[in-house]
Amino acid sequence: MYDLLLTGATVIDPSIGINGPADVAIEAGAIAAVAPGIAPDQARRVIEVKGAIVTPGLIDLHVHVFDGFTRFGVHPDDAGVYAGVTTVVDAGSSGCATFEGFIRYIIPNCHTEIVPFLHISQTGLATIPDIIAEGSINLDATLRVAHRHKGLICGIKARMVSPALEIFGMEMPRLARRAARESAIKLMVHIGDTERRYDPTVIRRLLPLLEAGDILTHYFTANPGGVLDGNGRLVPEAWEAAKTGVWFDTAHGRMNFSFDVGRRIIDQGLLPHCISTDITVPGRLRTVHSMTEMMTRFLGLGFTMEQVVTMCTANPARAIGMEHRLGSLAAGRQADVSILRVREGNWMVHDTVGGSLRVTQAVVPVMAIKRGEVFSARWGPRPWGWEPDPAPAGCC
Repeated sequence: MYDLLLTGATVIDPSIGINGPADVAIEAGAIAAVAPGIAPDQARRVIEVKGAIVTPGLIDLHVHVFDGFTRFGVHPDDAGVYAGVTTVVDAGSSGCATFEGFIRYIIPNCHTEIVPFLHISQTGLATIPDIIAEGSINLDATLRVAHRHKGLICGIKARMVSPALEIFGMEMPRLARRAARESAIKLMVHIGDTERRYDPTVIRRLLPLLEAGDILTHYFTANPGGVLDGNGRLVPEAWEAAKTGVWFDTAHGRMNFSFDVGRRIIDQGLLPHCISTDITVPGRLRTVHSMTEMMTRFLGLGFTMEQVVTMCTANPARAIGMEHRLGSLAAGRQADVSILRVREGNWMVHDTVGGSLRVTQAVVPVMAIKRGEVFSARWGPRPWGWEPDPAPAGCC
């Protein structure tokens, strides 16, 4: 007898080669079966989701959910299960001096799974700028905290921004590289300096430092330090990083996502592996409304639903080294499931530099299932819910 059965939906999971009508059975917090026509009397609870799309649980690879410890941390469940997302990766909101706050106050008080990266700055993003002096980095203490919480902390985070680069130069990412290597965890590097103060050729010195499995985030940034040269061409080191096995994540945020840059990159053929929000409190209200709206943006950019689902399920699961239990509806995997709807209409979505994109399909969350527990999506961040801004009258 299954604990839960989802019926009537279209299941999209490229990791197991399915895109069509199917039911999903869950037992003891794990995926038990995915197949058409599973009899309802085989389950203790049946949820009819006719017309919806069922995917593996969405994974947002770049969020900030150190709620109460930074001035912009979102509550994990607002970015997570109540928004159709089952796992979020906190991208360095905490450092070695503040990480215990996650253990004591954040992780025990939410339903969404949090995978934290540790900032190379001792205080993380409790203050901005995050690095203000040489004493902002304590490598020994960072290594101790990463070792103490091995299995929870997934990686080290470094931000290629001012004034850190004026203070440390390339020694800052090298220290982060060393911390990640000695802790046997990932390195995530933020590119795109919103202060616009440093040499944009820094990217050509950064990329060779990255190793297989590392993550380059803000791949579509228009700020100095992005992957395009002055002629709009991908720097050669970006192609080399892809060959090395570096993961490219778009991470929208409040200031680091451009449709124009994205189109140039797409046209050159070096596609992103992952999409994410870089969600914050002000971002959720103004520019980064939800993970499902990120999906909407990429459908509008011409990606298929299968590609979009892969970029926010299987690929981020692999990027954080958790593909053995996340990112797939294969039997035996953790019962993390997202239930979504795709609505037809006429909307406008916006990047962070004034660009707009008309879209005719909007992805909205219906519910999330985390380890077999069901969470209905709450009302979205806009007055009308989850859908994007309506397109102006007469547009297109």
